Amino acid sequence: MNDRTAFWARLAIAVSAASWGTWVIFLRAAEKAGPTHAAIESVVMMSVITVVSGAVALRERAQLPRAIVPWLFVVFLGAFDAVNVIALFRAYQTTSVAIAVLTHYLAPVFVTLGAPFILGERWTRRGVFGCMLSFGGLVLLLEPWRAPLSSLVGAGYGTASGVCYATNIFINKKFAGQFSAASLMAWHGVVATPILALFVPRGAWQALHTVSLLYLLLSSLLLGALGGLLFVWGLRRTPSNAAATITFVEPVVAVLVGVLVYGEKLSVIASAGGVLVIAGAYRAAVRSGAN
Repeated sequence: MNDRTAFWARLAIAVSAASWGTWVIFLRAAEKAGPTHAAIESVVMMSVITVVSGAVALRERAQLPRAIVPWLFVVFLGAFDAVNVIALFRAYQTTSVAIAVLTHYLAPVFVTLGAPFILGERWTRRGVFGCMLSFGGLVLLLEPWRAPLSSLVGAGYGTASGVCYATNIFINKKFAGQFSAASLMAWHGVVATPILALFVPRGAWQALHTVSLLYLLLSSLLLGALGGLLFVWGLRRTPSNAAATITFVEPVVAVLVGVLVYGEKLSVIASAGGVLVIAGAYRAAVRSGAN
């Protein structure tokens, strides 16, 4: 691969990751127009991703595996990604942008902790130190000695999202190469969408405002489908460690959005904790190649 392709691949990852940091803008705009449940937001996003990636997969005409094990992997991937998405969107509704996105970005830490048991990788001083750094930063970020209950609940949702995201990384590492990027996105969406639909409360669709739906469709197309395809294109042309490093554009952008757009304020202690979470997760990501 030449230097020009490598540059565009890294730029694609950076652009897609930065765009994901703006999810909250679309979500809160939709919620401002009318009551919008996190499950509805998740269903719309996953539906659009499934349709768009399915169309791309049909154009690719990629051969699908005949063995049952890869398809079981798709089912697990779809189930965990469903929980990943709805938990993250629920975190955005419950707590600050900083707490939601930074707890979600504990995923590389969970990958490092679980790698010896699932992937047979050995712990290293770098990885363990990164985990300790992130968890220490999380305590400072949340300031549990004075945090309102909503912040702790939101952090729980964000952490659950991070655990599911880490699980998806393990699944991808175990079964990489069985599907094309587009077909994997499409088929895992076929599984995830009906699961997410089960979480939608009765009457929530009828209460959804048209403007809210338009915001959700727009963000799902731009950030979910196109951003996801752009990310996967860059990921397949970039070493995993480099890609994992670039994706940390997302939490930085998300925190800046919270501060600049919504006027969220972090204390000095919480700000220091956020820096430690990112620093520790960065070290864990570089160690594990999480992406």
